[in-house]
Amino acid sequence: MSDFDFDLFVIGGGSGGVRAARIAAGYGAKVGLAEEYRMGGTCVIRGCVPKKLMVYASGYPEAVKEAQAYGWDAKIGAFDWGIFHGKLEAELDRLEGLYRKGQEGAGVSIHDCRATVAGPHEVALADGRSVTAKHILIAVGGKPFVPQFDGCEHVLTSNDMFKFKTLPKKMLIVGGGYIACEFAGIMNGLGTEVSVLNRSPFLRGFDAESRDVIIGQMERAGITMRTGHVIDRVTKTGESVTVHIAGEAEETYDAVLYATGRVPLTEGLGLEAAGVKLGQRGEVLVDEWSQTNVPSIFAVGDVTDRIQLTPVAIREGHAFADTVFGATPRKMDHDLVASAVFTQPEFGTCGVTEEEAKGTGADIYTSSFRPMKSLFAGNDEKVLLKLIVDQKTQVVTGCHIVGPDAGEMIQMVAIAMKMGATKAQFDATCAVHPTMAEELVTMRNPTRSV
Repeated sequence: MSDFDFDLFVIGGGSGGVRAARIAAGYGAKVGLAEEYRMGGTCVIRGCVPKKLMVYASGYPEAVKEAQAYGWDAKIGAFDWGIFHGKLEAELDRLEGLYRKGQEGAGVSIHDCRATVAGPHEVALADGRSVTAKHILIAVGGKPFVPQFDGCEHVLTSNDMFKFKTLPKKMLIVGGGYIACEFAGIMNGLGTEVSVLNRSPFLRGFDAESRDVIIGQMERAGITMRTGHVIDRVTKTGESVTVHIAGEAEETYDAVLYATGRVPLTEGLGLEAAGVKLGQRGEVLVDEWSQTNVPSIFAVGDVTDRIQLTPVAIREGHAFADTVFGATPRKMDHDLVASAVFTQPEFGTCGVTEEEAKGTGADIYTSSFRPMKSLFAGNDEKVLLKLIVDQKTQVVTGCHIVGPDAGEMIQMVAIAMKMGATKAQFDATCAVHPTMAEELVTMRNPTRSV
């Protein structure tokens, strides 16, 4: 008989937590899991999934314009948020049910309440119970960050973007990261007048040339993009929200979204009292095995602030379960993790940026053009495909794609990059014509070297 109630207790029912719990249970471990909100976590309930569905919804007006240019007698009426939102909620309910069913089918004991760490082997549940576990896994993810200022209670976060009763007609988005830019495109496509304001450049940290293409097309789509501005305070009158910009006039909107980053959700979790070390942003500090300084406590996903991506959390959770319960030591490889940003235009990226490669000796290959579909329709949209190649090894160390279905393309490129493909191997691959992706294997001469 075990000295503990559980072999593993997972705090958090998001992507990383449920994967770790299911795999560990499959190895015969007795597993418990606590989730205080909804099974599925940020990605399924209030992030990737509903956001991508909103991206799809927002793209139809432009699709109808293209259809007209191709000869179709196509028309589009007003967008009915009520119809879309009802179907969205039903889909999220369906997905949550699948997550719960998967856990129950694996034999995981689910606790629908908040849980905190009470010690190296003890978890306190909000319903008053206390359980013990040989291993504890922290997988609570992160939360939107809103700075403290006068009137901050009047602004929305990304968590609120799927809960509108009616869509705002005029909206301000504060922030310059991918979440801010994604929602700017979504709301603009759904018919909202959108302004985006940030104190520093947009999409900072991404490849600058790619970033400039994205921002330029967002502006051409009618989104107002402004940098170098700081909001002093926010006031609310009735249904209107007024922002007071330092040194400038007041501006009034129907809604103000703060997309100013995310922070690990460790506050009040009891980790520090249990002896677990946290970083400056509140992240759980772990080693390459996702283990904290307390040997019985592990952490995966956004709460560790390594790479905040759902597939990363899933792989970290799976590797943890394989290592601890499957007698198969395995670490998550955080190198060359591809990602997609669902701005409009879409952005796929993997590896180093041109700025990161500067001074290391790299050749930059670029191709920018109007794709066939858009060109025929009279659309000014351009795509950008970019490769960064190490001069000494000729290995492709970076790839950045701006254009339709860039996320789909970067997934395929990432496979070759993970295998260490060289520029010569890209060149030796026969092109698929006519496609945008064929440019990845037909760029023969570098545009520049850094």
